[in-house]
Amino acid sequence: MTRPLRHVEAPDASAIPADHIAFLRWLGGPAAIRLHGRDRTRCRVVVTLLHGNELSGLLALHGRLRDGRAPATDTLVVLGGVDAALADPPLSSRVLPDGADLNRCFGPGALRGPSRELARSILEAVRAVGPEALVDIHNNTGHTPAYAVAARIGAGERHLAALFGDRLVHYDLHIGALAEETPALCPTVVIEAGRVGDPTADRTARSGLDRFLDAGVLFDAGAARPRLDVFDHPLRVQIAAGVRLAFGNEPDPAAQLTVAEDIDRHNFELLPPGTELGWLSPDAPWPLVARGADGHDRSRELFTRDGARLVARRSIVPIMMTTHPEIAHSDCLFYAVSRRGNSGGPEV
Repeated sequence: MTRPLRHVEAPDASAIPADHIAFLRWLGGPAAIRLHGRDRTRCRVVVTLLHGNELSGLLALHGRLRDGRAPATDTLVVLGGVDAALADPPLSSRVLPDGADLNRCFGPGALRGPSRELARSILEAVRAVGPEALVDIHNNTGHTPAYAVAARIGAGERHLAALFGDRLVHYDLHIGALAEETPALCPTVVIEAGRVGDPTADRTARSGLDRFLDAGVLFDAGAARPRLDVFDHPLRVQIAAGVRLAFGNEPDPAAQLTVAEDIDRHNFELLPPGTELGWLSPDAPWPLVARGADGHDRSRELFTRDGARLVARRSIVPIMMTTHPEIAHSDCLFYAVSRRGNSGGPEV
């Protein structure tokens, strides 16, 4: 069961267990840790482990806490999905077996329950510190370069994104994520550091975190505008209800839709019309739903049947592709976005 948020004030580095799983047990559940900075008048927020199987942010924060270096400003560190992370075997469960996805519980439409109450407590803790910036660190389950996601794109979000990489996705969907609720408080970005278990993702999370914590000034009006590839208008591509899904390098006779097992190699790649994404059985219903901010299903604009093949109907750029059936069913298969260009386009 998800436990209430515990508040920890300025722990000494010597008190932090050397092992990151022992550290989670030491926390005793979801936690908000207040670090004292060199400047006590400002506060930044770092959130991670909203999903219990996403390791890079945890490793980055654990290492930084063990280092004992004071950040430039006070910092609130939030680890949300600690109970899911400690479910046996540790760091294998996105959510608790009987629980809701914590990062779908921050919006006003979330169902009541322990995860919703925890989400409410996290938001209250974040609001209480009056943050100047918030970074929420995640991992993907597919092969992908690091990128940032933001519900609005202004100068602050661009500078935060550039601390971790050179890609930024403008996200205008509403699924109950934390990062949908905080842009009114401060510049907010979600960092997708890369695939779980990839050392490059771990390094990206740690180096970006250090830059975020150590910078005396995050938003220098006189600094050059970061050069970023910006992507817009994500469509959330989901498996239609009741469709039997498999991943493989050839059609699975037990599945209605078989998706190529290496589909995640296409993350951030421009796929032209006719690109094969998988195979359909003869009795397969239409297998996908693709919704944007307006809620309309546009899957038939993006994809079509070509005999037994499922192919792209028009050019698309997929991101966050997964090859995990459970995640494809419970969350989504991927997002399809449009490329704005290198620092081009209007601010929104």
